[in-house]
Amino acid sequence: MKDKDLLQRLSSGDSKAFQEIFMRYYQQLVVFASKLVYDLDQSRDIVQEVIVNFYEKRDNIQIHTSLKAHLYQSVRNRCLNYLKREQTIRTHHSNIFEERKEHHQEFKDLMEETELENRIYHVINSLPKQCQKIFEMSRFDGKSNADIAEELNISKRTVETQISNALKKIRIKFFDHMTVVVISLSCVFLKILLHG
Repeated sequence: MKDKDLLQRLSSGDSKAFQEIFMRYYQQLVVFASKLVYDLDQSRDIVQEVIVNFYEKRDNIQIHTSLKAHLYQSVRNRCLNYLKREQTIRTHHSNIFEERKEHHQEFKDLMEETELENRIYHVINSLPKQCQKIFEMSRFDGKSNADIAEELNISKRTVETQISNALKKIRIKFFDHMTVVVISLSCVFLKILLHG
């Protein structure tokens, strides 16, 4: 269902539309917030506040871009407000606040990075179970092929083949976007998406 349809249903009081918006955007918004405040629990709180506030003010909110862009911007603003409150306690966070307040391009880059990471996660999650497990053990847990083979009681050659298959599928989906950094992903992203 398109965001436009969800908004129309939401304005008419359909609670299921709100649930759909939450399920569609909560996870990636938490990832995005974590890139700004570097605190997973605080990021979750911020995103929950933004989404609940969005629902409570649904009759008066004017969206001039898209629902996704509106939610990202709302999370960004709330993150910056949080950093501003915390700047007397955490000096380095105040520097982050000033930098990210001034550079709109960095906000766009972070948003695009989050979107790409979210797409990569879904590709990895669509892999066959054994292939997915081997890939995560290799790239996310940092285990060697030999360690993975021993732990799963399979041949080292099988491990190598499964990792190769996973990387091939990711590259096919993303072409020029792929870099070692992107494939590796960030620790925060993995903690959220792989461990809940």
